Amino acid sequence: MSFLSFEIAGQASYGVWENESVWLQVPDAFKDEYPDLKSVIAAGKLNELDAATRQKGRQVQANQARFLPVIPNPGKILCVGLNYKTHVAETKRSDSDFPSIFIRFADSLAAHGEPLPRPEQTQRFDFEGELAVIIGKSGRSIKQADAFDHIAGYACFNDASARDWQRHTHQWTPGKNFPLTGPFGPFMATTQEIPDVNRLALETRLNGEVVQHASLADLIFTLPVIIEYISGFTPLSAGDVIVTGTPGGVGDRRDPPLYMKAGDVIEVEITGLGTLRNTVVAAA
Repeated sequence: MSFLSFEIAGQASYGVWENESVWLQVPDAFKDEYPDLKSVIAAGKLNELDAATRQKGRQVQANQARFLPVIPNPGKILCVGLNYKTHVAETKRSDSDFPSIFIRFADSLAAHGEPLPRPEQTQRFDFEGELAVIIGKSGRSIKQADAFDHIAGYACFNDASARDWQRHTHQWTPGKNFPLTGPFGPFMATTQEIPDVNRLALETRLNGEVVQHASLADLIFTLPVIIEYISGFTPLSAGDVIVTGTPGGVGDRRDPPLYMKAGDVIEVEITGLGTLRNTVVAAA
């Protein structure tokens, strides 16, 4: 099962992903009870959403609507840095005993197909293809053995970064939170669709050229480790998003550096999760 959030006729909605061109919109009666995808996840009703939408949902052509971030309104977005050996090596940083965690704000999210604004305040706008994990069941101090019970599904993410602002201090938050710089989508595939994340491959392409390629099996800190660690200091709630880190190949560490500019097309593709695609534009 795969789900997405979108806007149609000026109204936020959600439904079932069929393919890039065709979606099924949730029936009104179901949406009256569960106004957004996050509320469905919190209620543990994804199976019911799938069944109700396939029985009574309305078909939507993609050209009639526009994508929204998979979860437009997460309570928390927690990101993991330096989580592939190849990225640690290119940054010339030492290994860490614990995950490096930073945060994104919900208004930094963007949708699949939405213009990706290059902030006018940066000259070093970089790409980071990543796997996003959507929490399905709330918890605190979650044990590694129970971690996958708390996951609703997965999606593609681009942690687009203003590298100069990221390095103003030792804290990365400013460079990671310019508006609309976190594309997230196009859809969420449930754990039923993706039973083993270690078999997934991630690829980032800039104007069709492969700039990052890795297996999710290469994560330094696995999803159970990440979930145990994060839930040790903050409760995780349904609809929260964990962005799990980027592999080597980022533009900032190339010689010469390779930064995104207006007109560039950036794509993040993960096996079974589709392709997240955005065109870079100059910020208004």
